[in-house]
Amino acid sequence: MSGGRIYDGFVPGRYPIDAYGNGGFRFADMSHRGSILVLPSGIRAWPVSAVAEITEENLAPVFAEGEDLDLLLLGTGLDVAAIPEHLRLRFREARIGLDVMQSGAAARTYNILLAENRKVGAALIAVP
Repeated sequence: MSGGRIYDGFVPGRYPIDAYGNGGFRFADMSHRGSILVLPSGIRAWPVSAVAEITEENLAPVFAEGEDLDLLLLGTGLDVAAIPEHLRLRFREARIGLDVMQSGAAARTYNILLAENRKVGAALIAVP
């Protein structure tokens, strides 16, 4: 792996989040600076640093998971923030549950649900 970072923006497989903070995340014996999407297909870099930057386009990998994903935990950084109604509707249409919380809580909840082998993913905005 390139310098302990996500290689080409994607690491296939399901991994728990080992640590978060300092502007990034640790998982699978690697670290990544910035936000990440943690999905059943793998972990990828996510070009979002604030809730206002979340779009249907940068959530496309989430919707591409199809039946492999039942729930997305959306970590909105240090504070819980409202998600625009059109995005909530898109999740409903895709039949993917959406739970919005602080990024730390989302990472911890993801790890618990992953250990239970649930069809869970997380979109985590990095925190300082």
